[in-house]
Formats: sequence, structure tokens, C-alpha cells
Amino acid sequence: MKTITIDETIKSIHKMAISTKTVINIMYTSRIVEETISGVLKPYDLTIPQYNVLRILRGQKGNPANLSTLQERMIDRNSNTTRLVDKLIKKEWVSRRTCEKNRRKVEIFITEKGLALLKELDTITENNNEQILKNLSDSDLEQLNHLLDTLRTS
Repeated sequence: MKTITIDETIKSIHKMAISTKTVINIMYTSRIVEETISGVLKPYDLTIPQYNVLRILRGQKGNPANLSTLQERMIDRNSNTTRLVDKLIKKEWVSRRTCEKNRRKVEIFITEKGLALLKELDTITENNNEQILKNLSDSDLEQLNHLLDTLRTS
């Protein structure tokens, strides 16, 4: 299979600086990945930020999280965490309680219904991730992760 360059994809006729080309390529590719993941989550009436909150809460292993913990761990830090949690509460995938020791603190837990949803989605999302990355070897993926980590750290 022939690799299609970002220049060909966006039909650029001007020579771009490699830095510009790289940033455009990252942004463009990111949107394709997001659209694919959104498509998988849509039948479950779930957005990527909501899915992210559920996964963070599952990672708490039964311990509560507060809004600031969720916000700092979110992939999209521009998300309105309060609004996301409210929507997840309406769907009965999370619950919110006032902390007994500190009445000003709100604790957020994933419900059994939320855990069941994630369990159902685990295989589906993993298969989707593999499909997205099918053209890359494990070595390519290791290198890509290293490069992205390096980019983000600078």
C-alpha cells in the first residue's frame, strides 16, 4: 500500500517548512483518530471526554475522585468536567456524594452500570485502536510513542 503524504492529503501546492508540515500532520491525524473513536462510542451515547472520565474513575479501583483529579487527568483539559459528570450521573454511570470527613469536598464514583459499560467497550475499543494502527509495527509504535513523549515534554 502506498503511503499518502500530508501534502497530497490536503492538496498543498506550496512547499511547507518541515515544522509546519509536521504540526499540520499531527493535527490532521489526530482529528482522524478522534473521529474514528467517536464513531465507535456514538452508539453508546458516549463522547470521548465522557469515556475518558469513566476510564479515570475505573482506574481509581473503587476509590473516589474529585473534580480537580478528573480535570488534571483528562486528555482534553478544556472539557467542562462538572457538566461531563452531571451527564454521566443522568445516565447512571457515575454517582456523586459529599465527603463525610470534609463536607465541602465532592466525591465521584463509577457505578456498577458504568463498569459494565466499560467492560463491554474494552474489546470494541481495543479492536478499533488496533485497526487505526494496523499499518504500524510494534517497533514503529514504540518509536512513535517515544517521539510523541519527547515532543510533549519539550
